[in-house]
Amino acid sequence: MKDILASNINSLNDFQKEAALKINGPIIIIAGAGSGKTRVLTFRIAYLISQGIDPFSILSLTFTNKAAKEMKTRVGELVSESEARNIWMGTFHSVFAKILRIEADKLGFTSSFTIYDTQDSDRLISSIIKEMGLSKDSYKPKQIRNRISTLKNSLITVESYESDFDLKEYDEIAQRPLFGKIYSEYTKRCFKSNSMDFDDLLVKTNELLNKFPETLAKYQDRFRFILVDEYQDTNHSQYLIVKMLADKYQNICVVGDDSQSIYSFRGANINNILNFQKDYDEVEVFKLEQNYRSTKNIVKAANSLINHNKYKLEKTIWTNNEEGEKVIIKKCFSDNDEGKYIAKSILETVRKNHSKFNSFAILYRTNAQSRIIEESFRKNNIPYKIYGGLSFYQRKEIKDVLAYLRLVVNSNDEESLKRIINFPPRGIGNTTIDKLVVASKKYNTSIYDILQYKMDFLKINTGTKSKIFDFVNMIEGFKTMIKNYDAFELVNQITKRIGIVKFYENEGTAEGINRIQNIEELLNGVKNFIDEKNKLNEEVLLVNFLEEVAMATDFEIQDGLEIDSVSLMTVHLSKGLEFPFVYIIGMEENLFPSSMSLDSREGLEEERRLFYVALTRAEKQANLSYTNNRFRWGKIIESEESRFLDELDSSFVKFDKKSYNEESLSFSNSTLKYKSIKNKFRKLENSQTTINEINNNRISEIKKFKINTIVIHPIFGKGIIKSIEGEKHDSRAKIYFYEKGEKNLLLKYAKLEVKNSK
Repeated sequence: MKDILASNINSLNDFQKEAALKINGPIIIIAGAGSGKTRVLTFRIAYLISQGIDPFSILSLTFTNKAAKEMKTRVGELVSESEARNIWMGTFHSVFAKILRIEADKLGFTSSFTIYDTQDSDRLISSIIKEMGLSKDSYKPKQIRNRISTLKNSLITVESYESDFDLKEYDEIAQRPLFGKIYSEYTKRCFKSNSMDFDDLLVKTNELLNKFPETLAKYQDRFRFILVDEYQDTNHSQYLIVKMLADKYQNICVVGDDSQSIYSFRGANINNILNFQKDYDEVEVFKLEQNYRSTKNIVKAANSLINHNKYKLEKTIWTNNEEGEKVIIKKCFSDNDEGKYIAKSILETVRKNHSKFNSFAILYRTNAQSRIIEESFRKNNIPYKIYGGLSFYQRKEIKDVLAYLRLVVNSNDEESLKRIINFPPRGIGNTTIDKLVVASKKYNTSIYDILQYKMDFLKINTGTKSKIFDFVNMIEGFKTMIKNYDAFELVNQITKRIGIVKFYENEGTAEGINRIQNIEELLNGVKNFIDEKNKLNEEVLLVNFLEEVAMATDFEIQDGLEIDSVSLMTVHLSKGLEFPFVYIIGMEENLFPSSMSLDSREGLEEERRLFYVALTRAEKQANLSYTNNRFRWGKIIESEESRFLDELDSSFVKFDKKSYNEESLSFSNSTLKYKSIKNKFRKLENSQTTINEINNNRISEIKKFKINTIVIHPIFGKGIIKSIEGEKHDSRAKIYFYEKGEKNLLLKYAKLEVKNSK
C-alpha cells in the first residue's frame, strides 16, 4: 500500500505535496481554479491512513455526493477499498443525518425520521395557512418556506424569533404578522410527524452538540481529523458545527477558493474562509496557485478580472501550459445574431480542429437565455444537452402559457384545460375538476363543453360556478382576439390577462424571477417566429407557432443518453466542470452582472467571482459575447456591454470581427444593419398603433357603463351594474342579472347594451 501511495505522491508538485503530507494542526489550502485540489485532498486522506490513523476517525465533508464518491474511490485505489469505506465521508446533510439517526432519541425523534424535501415543506405550509384561514396573497407558501429556511440557517428557532423585536417587526412590515405562528405550527407538525426538513439536519445537529456535551465530546473524540472541501460555500450553521467538532484536537483542514464563492443566495458566507486564520491558533496556509487546466492567456485574463475585487485572499494563479489563443470577445447586434454566431463558430471549430461537440459548453447567467441558443442549434443540426433543468419549452411556466394558447386554438384539448383551469389560482379546486371529468364522461363531451353548457346540471356551489364562468369568459375573449391580433400581440395580451407574471412577482423568490424571465423569452420566441415567417412570406398564425413548438419539443435530447452534444447550463451549474471550448453569452450590464446585484459592493463582487468561475472553465478557448440590442417583452432594448469586459487586461483578449453569415453584424456595417432592423420592426409599430386605436375605441365604449346602469346581455338578459373594478380596457363589472343572478364580466368582451331609461 505504502509503495503505491509513495509513487503516486511523487506525481504531486511541491506545494501540493507539502499540503498533503501535513498531518497535525489547523491548515487552510487556498486552491485556485484548476489547481488539483481534489488530488491533494485524496492523497492527504490516504497519507493519514498510511501513517496509522484509523479511517473511522477521519471526517471528510463535501458539497456533492458526486465529489464524495469520486474521492472515496480514489482513496480506495491508493490504500484499500475496505479502509476507504470506513471513512466518514459525504455531504454535510448526509453525514449529519447519519449522526442524527444514531442520536435521534435525545431530541425526541426516532431513528426512522422522515426527511422532507422542499415540495413536502410547501404542501405542509400551504395546509397550515389554509387551516389558519390566512390569505395566500399575504402568506405565500414558498415565501414562507424561504423565510423559515433563512431563519434556520442562521440558527434562529421559534423561541428566538418570538423574543426578537426586529425580526417580528420585519414580518409585520411585510404584512405577515402571523408568520411566527406559522413557523411555530410548522415546527410542531414536523416534530409530530417524526420528520425533519433539509435545514433541520443542520439545525438539529447544532442543537444536539450544544445541548448534550457528552455527545459533543463523543464525536470530537471520534473525528480527530476533519477535512472540509469547498469551505467558501459553508453557511453559518455548517461553520458552527465544524468549529465545535474540531475544537478539541484542532486537526482541521479546509480547502477552498474565495474567488469561487458564488452561493450567497443559498446562505453561503464568504467570511468563513476569509476569517479562517482568526478562528484557530498557528494556522498553516498552503496556496495551490498552479493551474493545470487552462492556457496562459485564459489564466492571465481571469487574474486581471478578479484583481478588481476588494475582499479576497491574496494569490497569483499561473500555469506552465501553452500560451493559447487570446480570450475572444464578440459584439453582436442582437441576441438572435448571438445565437447564429455561436452556432457557426462551433461548426467552424469542429471542422477545423476535428473536435467533438461535447468539447463545447455554453454558459449563461439565467436559464431564459438558453432559448435563442436552442433554436439556433436546431436550425444548424447541432446536438445539445441542457443541464440542471428541462429544455426551454418543457419548463413549467412555459408549458402553462402554452396550455392557454392550445386551449384558445383547440378548446377540446382537455389536458391543457386541466393544467390551467386553476393556474394561476382562481379558486377552482380538485374536487370540482373531478366532477367536471365525471360529467364529461357521462355526457360524452369535452370538459370545455360542460363548462359552457352543462353547469346547471352539476352540484357545484354558486361561487365556484361564478369563477368557472369567469374562466370561460376569459378564454372566449381570447378567441375573439385571434382575428384582430397577430400571434405575438395575442400571446402578449394573454400572458398579461391571465396574471401569470404578477403571480410569480408576488412569490418574491429567485425562482419566481427566473420563471418571469423565461416567459419573457417565450414572447421573444414568438416575435422571432413572426419575423422568420414574414421573410419567407409564409402564413403567421398562432397554430403554426404551436406546431413549431411541438416539433422543437420532440427534438429534445433526453438526459442519460450517451451522445456527442454541446452542454448548455447556467454558470452556477458549471462550477467544478471544465471544457476545451467555452462560450459565455450575454455579457451585458444588468444581465451579467445582474441588475439585482448592483446595489452593494458585496453583490457586485460575487457577480465578478461568478464570471471568474465561468472564464476558468475553459481549457483551450474562451469566447465572450454581448449584444447591442436584446429583445425584452417583444421590444428592442439597447444593451450596454458588461463592465467586466473592460476589466479584462487588453493584452489577453481580442475582438472577433469575422462575419459568420450574411445576416451577422460586422463592425463596418453596424449603421446599415441598425436601419435594416428598424425597418423590420416598423410593421410591428404600425400594428401596435392600430391596436392602440382599437383599445381607445373600447375604452370609450366602456366609459358609458356606470354603477346602477341597467344593461342587457344576449344570454343573461337584463341586469344592473353593482360595481366596477380595474382601469380602462381591463375594467370588470359585477352585475346582478334578474334571472341568472350575479356575474362578473370583463366589460370589453361582455357584449352589453345599456338599457334606454325610457
